Amino acid sequence: MLRISFNQYLSLILSVIFPIFLIAQDRSTESDILFLKIQELEMEMANLRNELEAQDYLIQKLIKESVQDEQLESKESEVFDSSIADEVYRFDGINDSKSIEEIYDEAIKSLANEDYVAAKKLFSFLIDNFTDPEKLPLSLFWLGEIEFSEFNYDKSKDHYIELISSYENHWRVPLAHKKIGDIFLKKGDIKMAKEKYQYVIREFPNNPASSMSLQSIEDME
Repeated sequence: MLRISFNQYLSLILSVIFPIFLIAQDRSTESDILFLKIQELEMEMANLRNELEAQDYLIQKLIKESVQDEQLESKESEVFDSSIADEVYRFDGINDSKSIEEIYDEAIKSLANEDYVAAKKLFSFLIDNFTDPEKLPLSLFWLGEIEFSEFNYDKSKDHYIELISSYENHWRVPLAHKKIGDIFLKKGDIKMAKEKYQYVIREFPNNPASSMSLQSIEDME
């Protein structure tokens, strides 16, 4: 009768089990790699979606500008709206035009007083008539905030996207991305809202907008 020693028996068992273990480990590794690749693709899709949003806004803006009446555009560049000019661009009793800083301060004051009609006129005037790398992106941001507070979410989003597209290195850009996430959330698009919040956390980890986005995700869960 054939007898097998304990060591031989153990070797036999290991020779059967070990290949099975290796196969299982390989499958686990493959699953991990596949999961990471899926995550990478999701991040790439989020980045592409953000770029497409910005590009779409710029295209629409160019189309609108191309169909404007050249004569009307020329006239508007020379003649200000009289009602706004009287209220905004001149000192009382003095004919000197106000500086961009003073107009911006007037807009902020109107905003603080919740006079949104005046604030929108002032911020819009700054955007249409000046080129300032600080005041213009801030004006776009505040216009986005005003429209958001008045539940005009599409208009609000347009202002945020213009800020992101035209002034991509401005310090308000991370918060503008976060605010777009808020717009998605308000409109009931939970998936897009969460994706936008995750984009902010990933792309701007040291910005306060990142912690705000993280809090928003936690509140959603």
